[in-house]
Amino acid sequence: MRNIHHFAKSAFALLCLVFTTASAFAQAPTQAKVDGIIAKVNSNVILRSDLEFGYLQYLSQSKQQPSEDLKCQIFTSLLQDKLLLARAQVDSVIVEDAMVTNELNQRIEYLASQVGGTERLEQYYNKSLKQLRDELRRTVRDQMIMEKMQREITSKVTVTPKEIKKYFNAIPKDSLPYFSSEVEIGQIVAFAEIGKEQKQEARQKLEELRKRILAGEDFAKLATQFSQDPGSAQAGGELGFFKKKELVPEYEAAALRLEPGGISNIVESQYGFHLIQLIERRGQEFNTRHILIKPATATVDIAAAAVELDSIRTMIMNDSISFAKAAKEYSDDKATKDNGGMLTSRATGSTYTPMDQVDPAIFFVIDTMQVGEISKPIPYTTPDGKEAMRIIYLKSKSKPHLANLQDDYQKIANAALSEKRSKAVNEWFRKNVDTVYIDIDPEYEQCGGLKLTQ
Repeated sequence: MRNIHHFAKSAFALLCLVFTTASAFAQAPTQAKVDGIIAKVNSNVILRSDLEFGYLQYLSQSKQQPSEDLKCQIFTSLLQDKLLLARAQVDSVIVEDAMVTNELNQRIEYLASQVGGTERLEQYYNKSLKQLRDELRRTVRDQMIMEKMQREITSKVTVTPKEIKKYFNAIPKDSLPYFSSEVEIGQIVAFAEIGKEQKQEARQKLEELRKRILAGEDFAKLATQFSQDPGSAQAGGELGFFKKKELVPEYEAAALRLEPGGISNIVESQYGFHLIQLIERRGQEFNTRHILIKPATATVDIAAAAVELDSIRTMIMNDSISFAKAAKEYSDDKATKDNGGMLTSRATGSTYTPMDQVDPAIFFVIDTMQVGEISKPIPYTTPDGKEAMRIIYLKSKSKPHLANLQDDYQKIANAALSEKRSKAVNEWFRKNVDTVYIDIDPEYEQCGGLKLTQ
């Protein structure tokens, strides 16, 4: 049960659960059983489809054989999730909208990186980014609340060196895990700058469209015809209602300065140049439409990015600056610059990556590198399609080996702590199961969910 519950909490699994399996089910034959509520914890419900999605996703990730016992374990894990949410509602545990928005944006960016950018993401699901965010927002909020509840439950749980050793010694010798070669990899990224001429052309095109709108032409029709935002162009450029801090700062600031019906001046953001019309304000929310023009990228200055990175590499190699500090000061990659430039696993948060899971584009660079070396600048295309250069740092590389306390102390300590936290959470479940209303469909009563035992 511990492993299944951990799976249900992983951010990567959540993304797959919400989108991947939902997409698969949309294309699958009609289900044998009609969807419906199979459990209720206060006002929080579990649908049959929730269980089926989670069950199929776990099978695909774990490679286990299908079984009713496994499905029961998934059901109990979902029931535990709903109990956490129910108690959070009773105890007024919340997460701020800004935190949800930030996490949501990170997950959308991660998902986009898996399919080749935001435009391909929208095309793949045939939905705008706004629709995808709306569908995922509640799930992200609920998960963040559950994680906050678990942190509060386990905040005082720690493990001593003696407990770590005891945990390791309890593992049968023939069951010790075998760790493949793992690496720690860092990067510093420099975006290739778009030339001034390309930016000026994009701005001039929008200026001309602005004049046409002020002369009486319809903003929505021109947005449909000219906007390069695939998520909103077909809707006349309309984005729908957003709260403050949910859109990029430059766009939001310009939009909120307008009166309904007003037209902004040209606004530059990370996505390109915008012409914005405020449609309506409603409390703390506002609805806008826009026309987005992206500067042509055919003549980005890759050479300048390479020269910049080569200079940074030289400073690091001459010990004038550490790699971590250089990443923080110079890297254009927001995902890694504040982490010393180190790449991390989204599923585990670890900086250690098994060699067989390293991005092929990086694998062939580090394959001939020695630990501590930094590559020369190499071409790189970001997940959202930007042209860039990067330098790669091989911080460490381990040899394949059986788990042992000397080489793997931190991993073993984390495993021991995870087990102890799991026990604390399960004890909390047992103490709180009678504090909420739980109703389970007779079909799933045999799963023993009400016992909430490990």
